[in-house]
Amino acid sequence: MSQKLKAGIVGGTGMVGQRFVQLLDQHPWFEVTAIAASAGSAGKTYEESVQHRWKMSGPIPESVKSIVVQDASKVEAFASQVDFIFCAVDMKKNEIVALEEAYAQTGTPVISNNSAHRWTPDVPMVIPEINPGHIEVIEAQRKRLGTSTGFIAVKPNCSIQSYVPALHALLDFKPTKVVASTYQAISGAGKNFTDWPEMIDNVIPYIGGEEEKSEQEPLRIWGSVVNGEIVKASSPIITTQCIRVPVADGHLATVFASFEQTPSKEEIIERWRQYKGRPQELGLPSAPKQFITYFEEENRPQTKLDRDIEHGMGVSVGRLREDSLYDFKFVGLSHNTLRGAAGGAVLIAELLKAEGYIQPK
Repeated sequence: MSQKLKAGIVGGTGMVGQRFVQLLDQHPWFEVTAIAASAGSAGKTYEESVQHRWKMSGPIPESVKSIVVQDASKVEAFASQVDFIFCAVDMKKNEIVALEEAYAQTGTPVISNNSAHRWTPDVPMVIPEINPGHIEVIEAQRKRLGTSTGFIAVKPNCSIQSYVPALHALLDFKPTKVVASTYQAISGAGKNFTDWPEMIDNVIPYIGGEEEKSEQEPLRIWGSVVNGEIVKASSPIITTQCIRVPVADGHLATVFASFEQTPSKEEIIERWRQYKGRPQELGLPSAPKQFITYFEEENRPQTKLDRDIEHGMGVSVGRLREDSLYDFKFVGLSHNTLRGAAGGAVLIAELLKAEGYIQPK
């Protein structure tokens, strides 16, 4: 690409916004040219806004330090400076819905890390390797919003990425029942151990709203586009428990599954190892070369050892074995702030760019 697309980050001072800044530094297709946040941060340089609450392991990228943070509510002014935006704001659901639609109506594509639009019928919720075809619903959404170029696309909940890819590779065998328990890192709450010392040496067996998302969002991912809307799938039946554990990054899942057509263990492993999606076919910059990695070792995947596989964009599975109540059980793992949050959103933007939905203004 001779000229990079101009990317804006709305909510750029929060934890996910910081991850966007980090991931987009030196990106081959996109360049961060504008950052917006709350009115309280507006007018400061990005470095001034985050220097005492920078949560990433590396330093603040030089390319964004001097960018002056703008007021996210000044939609027209901010949108005029960029080709598209990533949105990761901490606001009430109805406020996020209104804000994202306002940006889209300026003709600006919005790639959202927020949950507010995940169930809007004409907004695609995308894992690029799994349901890239859902982006075709954007045309119906544009008509509703009255724009020829703007739209909203969202990424799903971070926890489902630890087990949905592994199940998706087995859809031909028609899974009927799934039990998944997720053990979720504290960065999923936008915190680290300094912010949340109560999590040290502790487990909290409840994450508000997480189990409902984990049970229903996979069905929307596996749904179909019908008359300009996404209709969720009716199966498999999924039940979950979601638990917060004292881990910095990485969501691990233990999964039990039954199938209408029961595969062999060898067939399952082969499907996992051979699975490729649209990002791999297109060679997108953030796409993992190996989407699903299967570990033969009995004690893998481990969160600390394996969350960064494929630069945090791969999914790892292991401990596949037959079960006495279900057909099979296994363990899955994904990096929640890379594959599950900012990295997944960047990959969605790359897919939309490659498919012609994001273009220079």
